[in-house]
Amino acid sequence: MLTPVRRTAAALVAVAALALAGCSPAADTDAGSTGADDAAFPVTISHAFGETEITEAPERVVTWGWATADAAIALGVTPVAMPFQAYGGDEEGILPWVAEALEESGDATPTILTNTGSDVPFEEIAAADPDIILAHYSGLTEEQYDTLSEIAPVVAYPDEPWSTPWKDIVTITGEALGLQDEAATVLDDIEQQIADAAAAHPEFEGLTLATAWDSAAGTFYVYADEDPRVEFMLDLGFVNAPAVDELDTDESPFYFTLSYERVSELVSDVLVVYGTDEAEADLVTEGAYAASLPAVQEGAIARLIGEDFISSVSPPTALSLSWGLDEVVDQLAAAVAARG
Repeated sequence: MLTPVRRTAAALVAVAALALAGCSPAADTDAGSTGADDAAFPVTISHAFGETEITEAPERVVTWGWATADAAIALGVTPVAMPFQAYGGDEEGILPWVAEALEESGDATPTILTNTGSDVPFEEIAAADPDIILAHYSGLTEEQYDTLSEIAPVVAYPDEPWSTPWKDIVTITGEALGLQDEAATVLDDIEQQIADAAAAHPEFEGLTLATAWDSAAGTFYVYADEDPRVEFMLDLGFVNAPAVDELDTDESPFYFTLSYERVSELVSDVLVVYGTDEAEADLVTEGAYAASLPAVQEGAIARLIGEDFISSVSPPTALSLSWGLDEVVDQLAAAVAARG
């Protein structure tokens, strides 16, 4: 998901020709109409590769990367095509909160684009006949961006690949679709849900929190407070454990790795443990080094288990945060209660 690749010149020419010739039929679906007011256009969005002008309300929306399909659907716009999501998705590559939203709206399932995590399926995107491509949380290279721009206007990430804050994904989607007010409402609703959860759990206030994941491949990850999965938990009233900042090696803005010999230094009132399955989470709570973790000694562990559950907060989206919030809060409450 995080590694971009570059295409050959022959592929670029072939895809551009496909887009211009219109030799593939567009998906036969009513999905994609935004209902936006044309008075909101034209709009120009700046991003890492320049500026994209959107002259009128898009009717056929294609999304690429993570979270942009969720943002569009939350704004009432079902894309005509969106990427297959292997991690957390079902057999069709559809995430559970997206499936629930589509069932609720009654809209047809979008065309699912092949997603290898590196290549962009230019031909499939061209066949969907988009009039906008939303990829503002993705790993597009400039070459890939240029190729997609031969098909339709493309909104890329503002600064760096895979780094757009989740709230900005919603805001940018609203701007691109002429639904700025609706985007603000979506964010207000989510923030209210978080505020309500915090108010219901005053015991969270001021407790220190750290989050970790043992990858089962010999790597122990700790997530920094800039990581979106941590940010919304801090919004619940927790504070970032000082040990997280003290141990941070700055190898990434969002996480760092810690040797097993030093996990005892990860001191926090509550430790959040991620695991693809129970066995992976057990590496942190029951493994050889577990007894050296202060929060494990106290039993103050919140276990977030399962690909779909992890995906819902890593990072959260306009749809997924609400979908996973209750379970996260329940786990955190149990961890706090275990402290006595």
